Amino acid sequence: MKNVIVIMGVSGCGKTSVGQLLSKKLNIPFYDGDNFHPKENIEKMKNNIPLTDKDRLPWLKKLSKNITSWKKNEGAILACSALKESYRKILNADKNTDYWVVLNGDYQLICDRISKRKNHFMKSDLLKSQIETLEVPNYGLHINISMSLPEIVNTITQNIKTNA
Repeated sequence: MKNVIVIMGVSGCGKTSVGQLLSKKLNIPFYDGDNFHPKENIEKMKNNIPLTDKDRLPWLKKLSKNITSWKKNEGAILACSALKESYRKILNADKNTDYWVVLNGDYQLICDRISKRKNHFMKSDLLKSQIETLEVPNYGLHINISMSLPEIVNTITQNIKTNA
């Protein structure tokens, strides 16, 4: 069995960038949770409509099944907002998540990052609703995104080695 690492946080905090670089460093496949959303969810977010728990449930269940499969096979790094504890419980239903990485940072920094993204459905207008929804876990590795991308990935890598 291989490691499954979930990189969580609000939109624009760098989950995908961190996950992709970490994937290369650890030689574990990377998956972006956004790619598993049903079309209806994407359309809502494109139109600045926050998702409800009901909207998220099928998406979370699908990700949970994938996490179980990835754990049995090559492992995975998953970028997923996982904003609420109830969402994280669904994702980790089979206790297959080995590491939680919580990315957090200054609202303005995140807003600036979102505004610079091209061709992404999530707009900065929804950031406020995500921050209001976020239930910061009291577990996992918490990282401030003001660090450089290589510093963040090195911190995660060192933490994984220390806790292996």
